[in-house]
Amino acid sequence: MRNHPRIIGLLGQALNHEFTAIQQYLTQASLCTLWGEGAWAQNFREESREELGHADLLSQRLLLLGVAPNAAQLRPPRPGRDLWEMLQQDAELEWRAVELYAEAEAVANRLRDPESAALFARLCRDEQEHLQHLQETLGGLGAGGGR
Repeated sequence: MRNHPRIIGLLGQALNHEFTAIQQYLTQASLCTLWGEGAWAQNFREESREELGHADLLSQRLLLLGVAPNAAQLRPPRPGRDLWEMLQQDAELEWRAVELYAEAEAVANRLRDPESAALFARLCRDEQEHLQHLQETLGGLGAGGGR
């Protein structure tokens, strides 16, 4: 079992990112509820559950490596002032995740840690799908589409 400090650091960064995303999506769900946008609120809650699944996978990997998960460096949520801004903020968040996971996969491969590389590759694919969906949704709303 590999336990390289660089891998542990990347797993920790990824865990922080996922919990930041969970916090952002839940904040957006609450705002949409307040605005009477129940369908969008449900959509954001579902996104938060998907990110929670990612956090669970990362936590399991850290535990397998003998490290207690610790997501202590969360960025503040950037919920946006309307639906358009929310989705733009989310696309930026997902783009950062894609970059992080692509880098992490490459590092894990260089360090010959195929299990971590496979996890990072899976998460990268998931985030790429999220990003594509957000971009399509933004395209469908048009510039400045909001509540």
